[in-house]
Amino acid sequence: MPVLSGLVCAHNEEARIASCLARLAFCDEIVVVADRCTDRTETIARQMGARVISGIFPVEGLRKAAGVAACQGEWILEIDADEIVPSALAREITDVVASGGAGDWHQVPVANYVGDRLVRDGWGGSFGASSVARLFRKGVKTWKSERVHPGTRFTGVSGSRLTHAIVHKVDDDIADMVQRLNRYTALRGQDLADSGQIKSLWDDLFRGVRRFYKCYVSRKGHREGDLGFLIAVMAGLYPLLSNLKAREIRYLRGRAGGAEVGLARPGRLVAGLDLEDARLGQSR
Repeated sequence: MPVLSGLVCAHNEEARIASCLARLAFCDEIVVVADRCTDRTETIARQMGARVISGIFPVEGLRKAAGVAACQGEWILEIDADEIVPSALAREITDVVASGGAGDWHQVPVANYVGDRLVRDGWGGSFGASSVARLFRKGVKTWKSERVHPGTRFTGVSGSRLTHAIVHKVDDDIADMVQRLNRYTALRGQDLADSGQIKSLWDDLFRGVRRFYKCYVSRKGHREGDLGFLIAVMAGLYPLLSNLKAREIRYLRGRAGGAEVGLARPGRLVAGLDLEDARLGQSR
């Protein structure tokens, strides 16, 4: 029976999936959840020996849960298609799993790259992470039913933080970063509209200022120069844009009698893209 399962959730990642899966060869099995892929992602994954779960998963939390359910290993290493596991990290993970220690889940550092530049400081505010809980025993991690950045719950005992980092190609350039903010806030806006948990604009403006300060000052984003400032701005805009898009969604739904429409209108504030694109919930 597999001891360590590598889990990758992907949507149209044919340009990246091979390099991602090649670095997971140390796992006993690899499971790829292919969410509405229309390119060669599934074909490449199967050619590389992965077990592919193909389906429609508009909600990221459900996509992750389907992947975990398909894993047969006692331990799961969760990786995104735009991430790489370096050899040193692979050895460390193998040692942790083999040791049978008391920890049930472990935080793993993340080395975030914008283009070819490593950006060490300033990540946070739903726009990036410098550490993620991606190595865990099956059954101890669950996700809320949300489209983007679903909340997580852990049971069991927290283990030691690993030393070596996942390499994350988070954005190709500044334009890619702006597009990611647009995607994330569109999806978050839908979650807020569904739940009705829409705060006042002043509340989100205050949260935005606080997030900017936390990323730029507390988390030392100022060390990264222009990119550090931009990341802090993006983190600060995240709650405000999500709220504004949620308000527009609720308004459009009200005009349509509560039906799930409105986002299908391209060019709106909601996302600047159509409904199907907004629902993809890409983790890039």
